[in-house]
Amino acid sequence: MTSSSAPILITGAGQRVGLHCAQRLLEDGHAVIFSYRTERPGVQTLRDLGATAVFADLSSEAGIFAFINELKTHTDCLRAIVHNASEWLGENPDTDASAFTRMFSVHMLAPYLINLHCADLLQRSSPADIVHISDDVTRKGSSKHIGYCASKAGLDSLTLSFAAKYAPCIKVNGISPALLLFNPEDDAAYRAKALAKSALGIEPGSEVIYQSLRYLLDNPYVTGTTLTVNGGRHLK
Repeated sequence: MTSSSAPILITGAGQRVGLHCAQRLLEDGHAVIFSYRTERPGVQTLRDLGATAVFADLSSEAGIFAFINELKTHTDCLRAIVHNASEWLGENPDTDASAFTRMFSVHMLAPYLINLHCADLLQRSSPADIVHISDDVTRKGSSKHIGYCASKAGLDSLTLSFAAKYAPCIKVNGISPALLLFNPEDDAAYRAKALAKSALGIEPGSEVIYQSLRYLLDNPYVTGTTLTVNGGRHLK
């Protein structure tokens, strides 16, 4: 992937997959701006590597616009926007409405508003890309995590709509991963059950998402597509 003077924005890059992708982009010679909501070790790691950190609370309209305004004080152009920020909240009768609203804001309203109000930054770069990080769960739905699945499915729809809106100047694509990384507290039984859901049966780690992101940034003839990165779960 060729380097560019225009920075790449990646949201929610303070840990796990977002952190890995931000580090790899820096290694590839890109300037990186990233958003974070909570101070974590990964946030300082990226600062130390030269990335620009911008606080963002994407759970409300006011927070989203505050982030956009702050972002524009740091740069007047962007090579790409990678919407990685995500929220996973359980659903119960006491919190279902607030949880759905919060996940809708993070997964749909934030990408929607950022794409609309930062298009001028992308239009100053060629090539230019938007990448939405979705979830393989949208392929078949989820009886246990309805709000999460629905809001991620909405993000898939935004991929198609913005690809049509911004062609040919800005390519817009998505990445739809299944299991990537276990948590330290996941026990052996859970891990075995989760691995059995895919045809390949491995815990692939974060690099497979970076490889997918790199493909989308590099390929000039792909837009309106969501890459499935699920180890063959659809085959089981």
